[in-house]
Amino acid sequence: MHKEEVLKVVRLALEEDIGGGDITTELVIDEVGKSRAEIMCKDEGRIVVCGHLPARLTFAELDADCSYEELIPDGEEAMNGQVVARLSGKTKGLLSAERVALNFICHLSGVATQAAQFAKKTELVIRDTRKTIPGLRILQKYAVRCGGLENHRMGLFDGVMIKDNHIRATGSIAEAVRRARKGEPPKVEIEVEAQTIDQVEEALGAGVDIIMLDNMTVEQIREAVALIEGRAQVEVSGGIDLDNVGEYEGLGINFISIGALTHSVRAANLSLEFVE
Repeated sequence: MHKEEVLKVVRLALEEDIGGGDITTELVIDEVGKSRAEIMCKDEGRIVVCGHLPARLTFAELDADCSYEELIPDGEEAMNGQVVARLSGKTKGLLSAERVALNFICHLSGVATQAAQFAKKTELVIRDTRKTIPGLRILQKYAVRCGGLENHRMGLFDGVMIKDNHIRATGSIAEAVRRARKGEPPKVEIEVEAQTIDQVEEALGAGVDIIMLDNMTVEQIREAVALIEGRAQVEVSGGIDLDNVGEYEGLGINFISIGALTHSVRAANLSLEFVE
């Protein structure tokens, strides 16, 4: 995760929130005042902290001299009442940056916390998907790694993945794979989404590298894995959550992908409080 990439996201978020100016702060806070503040965990359970970089950059954009001290680093756990970071700087900057900075660290800590919950539930390799909030993908995928899981492709540009609509548009898996191979970049694996056993057979016949078993039952997955017999890697996706992820152990799959890691996570509860 590169600082310059994160800074673009931070500046967009500040423009969205502040726009022409923070009217309240400009009216009631003087220019020279300085304050100290703490970002504190107020969540009922343990959370995995994530998001210090975008939070720190948010404050720095409004006060270049703002001090931001990480007390609990990204990837580490925090409990209710623990101080995650300490800040010192211009009062106006702290107030105007507060909401945007908290939006980043609360959301990303939520992603990292949920990822860690999955990691504790199973030893299966679990990866995220492209089902991310627009503009936040690099941050959300970083948070998934902080929680102990892996990333799938970052975008359409770094992997060949033939899905249902590609198959419909080209007429068959075989034809879609044939076209992909004509212009296939070197060292790029070809993955095909399969929703039926017949599609698994067709993907095997086309010699693909990875077959994604999409929304199949556990029994269908067993049948598909037996058919594949190691001739391709097996990915499983669809309907997998914390309650049922354990059911997929021992099936012989290579990894699971879960969109809910990023698209429907509960934000962690952290707040910024001024201190004397």
